[in-house]
Amino acid sequence: MVEQDKTAIAAAGRAFAAIVGQDHVFFDEADQLSYQDKFAIDDALHHPVGAVAPATVEQVQAIVRVAAERGLSLWPISRGKNLGYGGSAPLLAGSVVLDMSRMKKIDYDEANGTVLLEPGVGFYDLYDFLKSKGMKHWLSVPGNSWGSVVGNALDRGVGYTPYGEHATRICGIEAVMADGLVVRTGMGALDGAPTWQLYRFGFGPSWDQMFVQSNFGIVTKMGLWLMPAPESLMGMDLEFDRPEDLGPLIDAIAPLRREGLLQQSPTIGNWLRAAAVVTTRDQWTDKPGALADDVIAAIRKKFNVGWWGVSLRLYGRESVNKAAYAVLEQAMGALKPMALRPTTWKAGEPMEASGWTGTPLTMPMQNANWHGGRGGHVGFSPILPQSGAAAMAQFQRTYARYKEYGMDYQASFAFGERHLINVNAVLINKDDPALMGRVDPFLKQLIADAKAQGYGEYRTHLDYMDAVAGTYDFNKGALWQLNRKVKDALDPNGVIAPGKSGIWPTRMAGGRA
Repeated sequence: MVEQDKTAIAAAGRAFAAIVGQDHVFFDEADQLSYQDKFAIDDALHHPVGAVAPATVEQVQAIVRVAAERGLSLWPISRGKNLGYGGSAPLLAGSVVLDMSRMKKIDYDEANGTVLLEPGVGFYDLYDFLKSKGMKHWLSVPGNSWGSVVGNALDRGVGYTPYGEHATRICGIEAVMADGLVVRTGMGALDGAPTWQLYRFGFGPSWDQMFVQSNFGIVTKMGLWLMPAPESLMGMDLEFDRPEDLGPLIDAIAPLRREGLLQQSPTIGNWLRAAAVVTTRDQWTDKPGALADDVIAAIRKKFNVGWWGVSLRLYGRESVNKAAYAVLEQAMGALKPMALRPTTWKAGEPMEASGWTGTPLTMPMQNANWHGGRGGHVGFSPILPQSGAAAMAQFQRTYARYKEYGMDYQASFAFGERHLINVNAVLINKDDPALMGRVDPFLKQLIADAKAQGYGEYRTHLDYMDAVAGTYDFNKGALWQLNRKVKDALDPNGVIAPGKSGIWPTRMAGGRA
């Protein structure tokens, strides 16, 4: 940064301090480092110049106006825990991180089972709040519950209860636009409407989903539907012995999911997804490259895990669950699993004692320690048809690539109502230069392999947002052109998160490089 740039940034810092107070402006070198991506493939990328942390929507408006006046770009984060996808770092180096973790208000409509949340509310925060109110409603949580409820829904994160497709539970958004205008979507566009969190659409175009994975505005409040606390929970934890069991398992679960007998979003995970949270690689081998079959067999034997495992749960009235469980048991029993462990929970029992109750957890993040050193992971997650044959073919292609690039295969196949998300975790050690040198070409190869099958990712790391956006290429990239036109109309100077999801204003199109 040249000297006059430093002077301009210092002046911007003073302007931000006048809005939020000096204690909430972070522009020194240590601050810049703290907002970098802890799982970055290349630490030289995505450096912010600093951060500012507002506490109110009015402060967000004022910060946006200062940024616009001074030609700065803001990178909004909720809590900065989007680990594996970029964390708290901005895509465009030199951006100012807009850290909204101080904004933690919760408005709860107990009668209708909705909440209106600010971005700083984490899953633990909401869980503790609902518990203090008698736990009449459950939230859905992802594998890493450190993060923001709002931020996770805005990036289409998933959980494991019937409300697990978080973006589909959004009902009403408040957002600050690039010119400082505050808008409310849906019924919130009526001043004082009591139906803002009850009816998703309002009148005219529905804008809630336009703010998901976009950079068209800064979300400062979000309505979310909660799951009524069930009378009972019944289900089973299953283990399957062979890689080829994946296809039949998907074909058995898919019709149960589509008909609604299974209302949750079950996830079929491979053996390493389970083992990496209880052991580390160096306890089994010191050989480089992908794990050998005999090492995999030894780890599986030690922890008694299948090649694939899945947890299936039924929620609701006990009499209904018992009837549904019989159907589930018959369908799964026909597959001859290596293990089938029933589980039950009833209202009044401790929620924490049973899995998949919407209780926050962070244990899965221990997989970052698999390789030792400064560990982490990067996600690769294409969308597939809900087909056993398609999933098996995707598994075989991807597993072969993991071996080719000397990576240990950790993956899962997560169900939606009509689709599968093939979530692949690339486990890394930033203190291993040879391993880190393979990560970027490996991920680019996976993106190309998926595109060859007509599959696109639903979510990706900062490094690959342009590449993934480019795979959506129908009619010469018509969708990308539409997104750019909307960005040009709303934020031509790129004040808000330029490059997010591959969306750049025309004047910053060179940033796509």
